[in-house]
Amino acid sequence: MPDPAAVAAPRTAEFESLFASVVHSAYGVAVRFTHNRADAEDLVQEAALLALRGFDSFEPGTNFKAWFLRILTNCYFSTRRRERRRPTVDLDDTPDLYLQARAGQAGLIGEGADPAAALFDRLGAERVVEALNRLPEDYRVASILYFMEDLSYEEIARALGCPVGTVRSRLHRGRKMLQKTLWQVAEESGIVSHSSAQGDA
Repeated sequence: MPDPAAVAAPRTAEFESLFASVVHSAYGVAVRFTHNRADAEDLVQEAALLALRGFDSFEPGTNFKAWFLRILTNCYFSTRRRERRRPTVDLDDTPDLYLQARAGQAGLIGEGADPAAALFDRLGAERVVEALNRLPEDYRVASILYFMEDLSYEEIARALGCPVGTVRSRLHRGRKMLQKTLWQVAEESGIVSHSSAQGDA
């Protein structure tokens, strides 16, 4: 009868190799989820332990990063469910073309230009992440996995344990909310003037 330890060793080595290739990205996601480096380290460690224990369920040749981020996301929700962050601005009534209208009022873009791309260029990655962090939790998590980690709708649905239609809905609303938080961060950073905000009062 084969030694269980000898059988497990190659699988453990395989897991460690795959995990090493995604740990930096996973830590970045954990920081964006938790807003705290120590909590992020704990989250990644917990997810890694669960992933190693359940590594037999991983199908070789499939997307290990998406598989691990699903475990990481589940860990986050199971430990942070009661720590809902309240949005810092009223996001539910954001019009579809909010950013287009505001950027046009401020003279940031010409006709036909992409206002989000224009703001992304001016804000930089750090401030874009800050805008994402202001979204309500369900929309923030879905948006981080989509915009920052390039996961597909199907991969996000598996990570969140919800239907693809729910992911589409959250990302649709998340995009609308993100327009307002991006503009708020731009105002606070002095990239656009507060005087151009008066039309939103």
